[in-house]
Amino acid sequence: MKTTTKSDIKITKTNHSKIQDTDFDNLAFGQVFSDHMLVCDYKDGKWHAPEIVPYGPITLDPAAKIFHYGQSIFEGMKAYKDASGGVFLFRPMENIRRLNISAKRLAIPEVPEDYFFEGLKTLLKVEKDWIPTAEGSSLYIRPYVFATGAGFHASPANAYKFIIACAPSGAYFSGKVNVLIEEKYSRSANGGVGFAKAGGNYAGQFYPTQLAKDKGYQQVIWTDDTSHEYIEEAGAMNIFARINDTLITAPISDRILDGVTRKSILDIAKAEGIKTEVRKISVNELIEASKDGSLKELFGAGTAAVISPISGFGFRDEDFELPILEHTYAEKLKKLIIDIQTNKAEDPFGWRVEVM
Repeated sequence: MKTTTKSDIKITKTNHSKIQDTDFDNLAFGQVFSDHMLVCDYKDGKWHAPEIVPYGPITLDPAAKIFHYGQSIFEGMKAYKDASGGVFLFRPMENIRRLNISAKRLAIPEVPEDYFFEGLKTLLKVEKDWIPTAEGSSLYIRPYVFATGAGFHASPANAYKFIIACAPSGAYFSGKVNVLIEEKYSRSANGGVGFAKAGGNYAGQFYPTQLAKDKGYQQVIWTDDTSHEYIEEAGAMNIFARINDTLITAPISDRILDGVTRKSILDIAKAEGIKTEVRKISVNELIEASKDGSLKELFGAGTAAVISPISGFGFRDEDFELPILEHTYAEKLKKLIIDIQTNKAEDPFGWRVEVM
């Protein structure tokens, strides 16, 4: 297959930019969209050349299999602009790799890496003015693939669409969140698709999360699918617990997403001399640590929020508050990772990729 370069990508620019009507000082997360998007179709047994087109609605057959059998995967990335106008991505090849791991699990044709990466870089050059520079903001990037092939037969589709759309965004969460440990509903199961970024994983979270919100919590902590004895993820994020001075997170598995932010936090923590452990954490261990004062911090980690501190958690009608600390691992690690992402600090890991 021929390798795609930037010059191979057709660009059709919009006649009516929305950028002048966008308030970059008051950006919600993922609600304003830039002028263009990348589109690429799979049909006749192969991926066709990607194109940059004006952002807008798409037309699908009512029998498109995305509607009936849920073949849909996505990724979450960000682009950052530094004080000199340089544009950077953070570990983009990890997202490309994970998208194709998800694709394989859902019987979706894998997207060629050069289509993804060269297409994304071309899109960012077209959309560079949409990358915000305010503290805490970024251009959120959503690559996704879904089945467009039509038919009611329960089988993989014969056609798919790959899109990359962008949204200039502010912070995902503001402040700390209070969470409820879930022990009835499960996010995923052994042998399932929990490790993939499949759209259905998130759809299945909405109902139990709403039940938690009805009780006054903002999110849930998911536990394992069989015993519900071990904590696994926090909402749509990986979860970390600091017990005394040790930072602990659950190992990845069929049920747990291999988070790019998660693995970056582990590497940065080790470089900073913070003791880390990747192991199972039981609900009982968390509760006992809270009661004896050794539980210092809980936080979620993911692309959208980077790190989201947890102020307390509920379990079986009992609430447990986290201590208020002057200096936290969450604050320290978040600053270190964001400084690398935004080109404010050296990148000893080689994670930052300059686009322009």
